[in-house]
Amino acid sequence: MRTRRLTPWFYILPASVLIAFFLLYPTLRTFYLSFFDKRSIEYVGLENYSFLLTSATTRVAIRNNLLWMVVFPLTTISLGLVLAVLADKVAYERVVKSIIFMPMAISFVGAGVVWKFVYAYRATEVAQTGLLNAIVVALGGEPVGWLLQRPWLNNLCLVVIGVWIWTGFCMTAFSAAYKNIPVEIIEAARMDGATEWQLFWRITVPALKATISVMTVTMMVFALKVFDIIYVTTNGLYDTEVMANRMYKEMFLYRSKGRASAIAIFLLVTSVIIMSSNVLRQRANREQP
Repeated sequence: MRTRRLTPWFYILPASVLIAFFLLYPTLRTFYLSFFDKRSIEYVGLENYSFLLTSATTRVAIRNNLLWMVVFPLTTISLGLVLAVLADKVAYERVVKSIIFMPMAISFVGAGVVWKFVYAYRATEVAQTGLLNAIVVALGGEPVGWLLQRPWLNNLCLVVIGVWIWTGFCMTAFSAAYKNIPVEIIEAARMDGATEWQLFWRITVPALKATISVMTVTMMVFALKVFDIIYVTTNGLYDTEVMANRMYKEMFLYRSKGRASAIAIFLLVTSVIIMSSNVLRQRANREQP
């Protein structure tokens, strides 16, 4: 009897050890280091966390992360949902979905490099090498420093890169959920005279409510920890800094383990709060009669 009770623990023991070694211990160690100075020698209390709120650089990074967490999920989910519904209505659905999903096959670093060339800026008297500025000049306009001069414009341009990568992922998830909507419901609504617009808002969107919720959290967490795109394109210059890129700089450029650890804990806690809120909301929805 005792052996039967212990058997499940023997199965989960290897995974538990790996989780403790690769996840639990690094998390606790990072939390511990966040209370020490840059060399992890002198105890400084909450000084590193105070740095997050008082430093002008980190305030800009938090502001940019908030921008990402609003614009990026809203755009990717909206486009992904619309594309999933539209692609389901064409005969060459697989081809369309493959093309839209293709950017996901590219690494984020590779995507950043590609779009850095797209946004490339050169002086007016020199031939433009960037695709966007070449089009602008061909239409008679002046070249624009997409990533250089305007804080809000350059951040939105960086968000576009993330949208370009992740829209295909959202479309695939929504497409799978959309195909599970009973055909009878849609046909009955059409027989009652519902337009495609009414079908979308009154049947499709409510039916995909759970998927939309999960994808929103997924996109928000990605927006919170975005790093590769920023590092490759601007490295945080021109007011495009984000928290993950700042953590990298504090750790590897300024050798400040304490501040880098504090930023890591900040990102971890924020991610946990976002995911926990989604779990609690889904549980509340299931408990409703």
